[in-house]
Formats: sequence, C-alpha cells, structure tokens
Amino acid sequence: MSVACGLECVFCVGFSRWAWKRCTHVGSDDSATWAAATPEEFEPIPRICRVILAVYEPDLRNPKVSPSIGKFDLNPDWVIKRVTYEKTQGRSPPYIVYVDHDHREIVLAIRGLNLAKESDYKILLNNKLGQKMLGGGYVHHGLLESAVWVLNQESETLRGLWEENGREYDLVFAGHSLGSGVAALMAVLVVNTPAMIGGVPRSKIRCFALAPARCMSLNLAVKYADVIFSVILQDDFLPRTATPLEDIFKSIFCLPCLLFLVCLRDTFIPEGRKLRDPRRLYAPGRIYHIVERKFCRCGRFPPEVRTAIPVDGRFEHIVLSSNATSDHAILWIERESEKALQEMREKSAETVVTKAPKEKRMERLNTLEKEHKDALERAVSLNIPHAVSAAEEQEEEEEEECNNAEASEPKSKKKNWDEVVEKLFHRSNSGELVLNENVDGTDR
Repeated sequence: MSVACGLECVFCVGFSRWAWKRCTHVGSDDSATWAAATPEEFEPIPRICRVILAVYEPDLRNPKVSPSIGKFDLNPDWVIKRVTYEKTQGRSPPYIVYVDHDHREIVLAIRGLNLAKESDYKILLNNKLGQKMLGGGYVHHGLLESAVWVLNQESETLRGLWEENGREYDLVFAGHSLGSGVAALMAVLVVNTPAMIGGVPRSKIRCFALAPARCMSLNLAVKYADVIFSVILQDDFLPRTATPLEDIFKSIFCLPCLLFLVCLRDTFIPEGRKLRDPRRLYAPGRIYHIVERKFCRCGRFPPEVRTAIPVDGRFEHIVLSSNATSDHAILWIERESEKALQEMREKSAETVVTKAPKEKRMERLNTLEKEHKDALERAVSLNIPHAVSAAEEQEEEEEEECNNAEASEPKSKKKNWDEVVEKLFHRSNSGELVLNENVDGTDR
C-alpha cells in the first residue's frame, strides 16, 4: 500500500512539474539565446508583407485594408499579373507577379489559407508521412505539387522579366501561411535548376515565408537558410504544429484541449528520435522571431527581432497562449514587423558609428555566412539524416553551377517542372527512400 502511495506521489509531482513548465512556456523562450537582427537585413520584411497583403485586395487603387503605414507602398502599374482562384482552379492559392523597380526585385507573392475554400484544404491534406523526397530531403507533397504548378505557369514570365531588366534584379518568392510553403518549395526548385528561369544565380534568389507551415525536413531547412527567411510572430501556432494538417485544423477548432494533448505527446518523444526522423517536417530556412510579450507581464512591448538558424529545438513546442492564432494573421505580422523595423532604426541611429557603413554591411554578411556554415556543421554533428557539411555543400553548389552552365544557351527542348522534380527525386533516391520502421510514426 505504501509503495502504491509513493508511486502516486511521484506521478503527481512529475505531472505537476511538467504542467508548470508547459503552462509557463512562452513564445519568447524559443529564441531567448538568439542574436538581435539588424535593420539592414530585416528591412525587406514589412515591405514584402504589404506585397502579400496586396494579393487579398481586388482593387489596389481602392484598397479595403489599410497597412500600418496607412497605404500600400507598391505601384499598381507594376503589377504584371494577378491570378485568382478561378484561374488557379484549386491548384494553388491566388498570387501576383510584381516588379519592384525601386528595390530592383521581381516578386511572386502568394496569399495564405482561405478557410472558405475547399481547394486550400486539399492542398494541405495532400501529404502522407515520408511521401515525397526532393533534393536529399523530404517535403510536403501537396505544397510541392502546388509549387510545381505555379512554376509551370509562370516560369516564362519570370524569365522574361529578369532578362528585360538586364539580369540584375533579385527574384523573390514570398508567401503567408499556406502560401509560405508553396513559395519556399518554389525557391528550392529554382535554386536547384536555375536554367529553367534563365540562369538566375543563387545569390539573387530569396524567399520570405511569413508564418510558415512546416514543409521540409530539417536538413533542407538548414541547407537553404541562405535563401529562405521565415518570419514568426511571438506565439504563432503554425510553425510549431506538425504537418500533415490534421493537427492544425483541430488546433483551430478545438484549440485548448488539443494543444494540451499535443504538448503531452511531444513531451514524451525523445529529442534524439525527433531529430533522427528524416520525414519530420520543419519551418524552412533562417528564422526571424518577432517578440513583443513577456512572461507574467501584461500588454505588448516594443517588438524586438531575434534571428538564428536553429537546428535542435527548432520551434518544437506549441505555446499555450490566447494569442497563438491571432499571431498568425498577416495584418499583425505586417504591423509588428514595421514597428520592430522602426525600433531597430532608432536604436541604430543612437549607436555611435565606428566604421564606414559599407564595412558594417560586409561584416554582417560575413557573420550570416558563418552562421549558415555553423548550422550545417551542427546538423552533421547531431546525425541529422541526409545532412551535409559546409564543404560538401560548397562542392554541391559548384557541381550545380557546372550542370547549369548551359542556361544562357538557346533551349532545344522545353521542359516542365514535373520533369525537374523527377530529376531531383532520382538524384536524391540512392536507396534512401526505404522508411525506418523504428522511427516513431506519430511525428510528421
């Protein structure tokens, strides 16, 4: 009897400790050790948010939604193409192609999930554990199909715009929520086959994933951290929720009870098992975390932005917060990112400048490059499946450049992106598609 009472006490103490840690876990804890972002690297994000917001507007000259600066700072005359749900026929969310001559960018921006559209649910639910492998890692199957469809429709448009502008503009893919996963996988495809877009170099390809869905395995998330930049506002549930999307929909409609059960389940899955599961999907690339609330302190504070390329502990735990869904909204992300940028600029102006601006920018670029190399090495040291070292990554990039040297030559046969995906699939399929049955099947 005494033994049973003792075990009961141990269980109660252990459960109470777990409940306390989970209930006191706040969004800012995920990035507590990260470095602060600089205004130079964060500058494009509020602007890109407004471009994505423009996808929601039927008439940009008479917008219904007002961004934080009071108006849209994009020129409606520079919108090259607007694609609606009727034109996508459920294959992709709506998007626009926009040429920003002020910032020398060609932007393909995709809107987020529309809860009233069945086609969006089909895209998100079109995935099974370990269903699709691409370029050495696993990706979300439905989002990849959507990315391939968009590229099949817009490759020639993007190629033409890039060549018309002297091959000097950056090619930017941007998306929110559902669109972020599509944009991220488009960036991966274009980086691997630049010849399909006229030979755009990797240095001119960028992707901004706002409130990103988990769409690629950890080795790919780290590998493309120099191209893909994810932006997460405080407690946003989506980057922390596993995909396929059954859990996400339940999180929306039965948030308190389900999040508690998900937290309980994830607590008892060892961290090593999560990292060793090649099929577990993550938010892509380098992460910028906007933090504006603190533990046991009411109200919003001036937002600060922290950045890193996390490997272990990459937004694994859902935050039990009343703001978990509101922080996912593109309007809140735009407003808080604009506030954060202004805060960073003010602090930067107050700082005594000891170096020339050019040297300062070069120093930050070198730091970002070093962080990427360190993240690659960290992934290798943790035995992340399919992870490659910085040296191997450099060799792969050089090989890709050689393979795509013919990009400037006339095309003898027009290829589509389905063939590119098959090529990348076979290139990565060296016996690695055999699933490890010892890996916990509940992780996605």
